[in-house]
Amino acid sequence: MAAPSIGEDEIGAATRVLRSGMLAAGPAVKEFEEEFAEYCCTEQAIATNNGTSALHATLSCLGICPGNEVIIPDFSFIATATCVSMCGATPVFADVDERTFNISPESVLEAITPGTRAVIGVHLFGQPFQCDPLREICDDHDLFLIEDAAQSHGARYRGKMTGGLGDAACFSFYPTKNMTTGEGGMITTGDRRFADRVRAFINHGQSRKYVHEFLGYNYRMTDIAAAIGSVQLRRLDAFNRKRIENAGRLDRCLGKTAVLAPFRETGVGHVYHQYVTRVTGGCGIGRDNFARELRARGIDTAVHYPTPIHLQPVYQGVSNPVPCPVSERLSNEVLSLPVHPRLTTDQIEYMCSTIEELF
Repeated sequence: MAAPSIGEDEIGAATRVLRSGMLAAGPAVKEFEEEFAEYCCTEQAIATNNGTSALHATLSCLGICPGNEVIIPDFSFIATATCVSMCGATPVFADVDERTFNISPESVLEAITPGTRAVIGVHLFGQPFQCDPLREICDDHDLFLIEDAAQSHGARYRGKMTGGLGDAACFSFYPTKNMTTGEGGMITTGDRRFADRVRAFINHGQSRKYVHEFLGYNYRMTDIAAAIGSVQLRRLDAFNRKRIENAGRLDRCLGKTAVLAPFRETGVGHVYHQYVTRVTGGCGIGRDNFARELRARGIDTAVHYPTPIHLQPVYQGVSNPVPCPVSERLSNEVLSLPVHPRLTTDQIEYMCSTIEELF
């Protein structure tokens, strides 16, 4: 399903950091932050040790606290919700769009209460959510708009890069992402004061050495990870072009079957972190049976995601004011096929011919 593209340049960059002796809080992190901010067309970028810590730091530094509510999509990875809970606030689950799988602005409107402080939109699977409608909703109700951009490195919404569309954005550099640092994250923003607070928050609440102004955490990125990230960032556009090319081949293949290819919204640049199909009742084969048939023929698949967040054990007993029927239905239909840039032409052709034979 995933295969990180690590080459000699990444190995060389990590080796140079190891030989320098400056492994943390050194120049490689600052350089990576500056490069990433420029890439996303934002003023500020703050590197963290993973994407979840980026989300937690962002919410905490925006003042999200017990008694607050944050609206998130019900169909997402669990970290989108747990970062809210880590602040003592309550995640409120909005349903998602049937075609894009992204958070539904209509459902967000239904979920707003006097306790709502922020909305987290997820650019799910590499496709940006509807930023303009959500920005308008947030402005009308005095809410923060946060981009969970963990899966959207290099994606665009109406010509603008993800990472610069909300009040802040949070990226992940986990090995399965479109680019990786091994583990790592990044927060982007145009607000310098907010960025300064985040920098202190991820360094024990420290404003200057051994002066701790508030409760903080050790969420810093290492220089080794940052050095790898700088190389990966230079390769990101090529990685994404390959993902888009692979997705196009799969689109043409699925067009000959009853399996639904991913829908791409007009005006967005989808970067296919995952290639997520829908195996509906009209396919004549169940989702799980289809996956077993493919696996028996040497083709890996995955389900992203098998359980809506509001049905996860950790959130059982938490009442949610908004029904999420689309999220529940998608969890029983979605199936991800490999799309990563290390796939060969022969592998893509084998996958396509195998799928066509099954139908």
